[in-house]
Amino acid sequence: MPRKRHTPDEIIRKLRQADADVGAGLSIGQVCQKLEVSEHTLYRWRNQYGGMKGPEMKRLKELERENARLKRLVAEQALDMQILKEVARGNS
Repeated sequence: MPRKRHTPDEIIRKLRQADADVGAGLSIGQVCQKLEVSEHTLYRWRNQYGGMKGPEMKRLKELERENARLKRLVAEQALDMQILKEVARGNS
């Protein structure tokens, strides 16, 4: 079964629902079962996104994608520099 990717809005909605359910007296296990996520996922979402609003979460996701793209760019440039150094050593 493929993993479901939750949108930022879904995560916020589920975190709010989880807080309401826990406040109503449900256990964490029952809340996770109701939301159809694991306890680990719920705790990870709380640590990463707790207290955020919709626009803040979308911005965070955009920044994470941009950061990953820039890291790939830096890695490619470092590889190119290494190749050029090896070529320069071979020509000497």
